[in-house]
Amino acid sequence: MTAHYRLTLVLALSLILTACGGFKAQRVDEKKADKVAMSITDEWVDGDTIRVVDETLSKIERHKRFKRFLRKRGNKDLKLFVASVKNNTSEAYFPADDLEEALLEKISDSEVFTLIDARARKSLLKEITYQNDGMLAPAEAKRIGHQAGADALLFGTVNMQPKTRDGKTLKTYSVNFRLTDLELGVELVRTRAKINKISSQSSSGW
Repeated sequence: MTAHYRLTLVLALSLILTACGGFKAQRVDEKKADKVAMSITDEWVDGDTIRVVDETLSKIERHKRFKRFLRKRGNKDLKLFVASVKNNTSEAYFPADDLEEALLEKISDSEVFTLIDARARKSLLKEITYQNDGMLAPAEAKRIGHQAGADALLFGTVNMQPKTRDGKTLKTYSVNFRLTDLELGVELVRTRAKINKISSQSSSGW
């Protein structure tokens, strides 16, 4: 084995050991995580979800027509059904479910709304049917016909339009929500929140 070959082998082993031993992980807050995410990817990240959810709820609660609607109802809390957020982007892994869950959490924390758990209705119906089939003592069984109905429905869609030129890409995400009066079928509020992301790629990589 020549000296040159030995030196090459030592250097290669050093690089491998450095690569294997160089991994480090740490917990960070949302602000720092968002900053790091922007240096890694131009796709949708958790910080985008937080911004859009906060902006959307703020727009709904400040909307003049929505305020009039609440006043006519005596400012009673609004029973709300949130439909699944529809992903219209070209990104198959866009976190639409996570966006929906974050929105539900924010709405649940609001004093304006009461959430109707439509996803659980089949399970609820099965349980209440079981309770009224004579399997429980009458005093224990919950009565049929007393479930709350939604006053309004919230529909959401996400669109994304990419534009690329000279190694630079602009992605414009548009998150749209419509709040509709269930009884009258009248639209109460329509909101749009946009997230713009610019990324660049050199010939040697990002």
